[in-house]
Amino acid sequence: MGRRILNDALRTMVNADRRGKATALLQPISGVMVSFLNIMKHRGYIKSFEVTDPHRVGKINVELHGRIKDCKALTYRQDLRAKEIEQYRVRMLPTRQWGYVVITTPNGVLDHEEAIRQNVGGQVLGYFH
Repeated sequence: MGRRILNDALRTMVNADRRGKATALLQPISGVMVSFLNIMKHRGYIKSFEVTDPHRVGKINVELHGRIKDCKALTYRQDLRAKEIEQYRVRMLPTRQWGYVVITTPNGVLDHEEAIRQNVGGQVLGYFH
């Protein structure tokens, strides 16, 4: 169920970005979604986001930059070793210049660059470019 929530939220952001909207409203929310959005914010793909009422159903209001080409969550979590991350990134992303694979690791939710730097593997949540 959690992966479906994440995938619906990411598709909502992509659709709003393609329509040229400045914001997207995501609901329901999850902790993994907040971690995914933190990585997107850190990498400059979204401006900011605000979580409202996290104890109930919750909503997230995301301010978009207009940089998102595609963003997907995988409905299955594929295990990756630290050595396999680079091969997976080359296979999933369109070019080497941009895009990030988001991985859940024992050190938290990281993008592929941080996971390689920390030499940890984990399960793939999704990717964005």
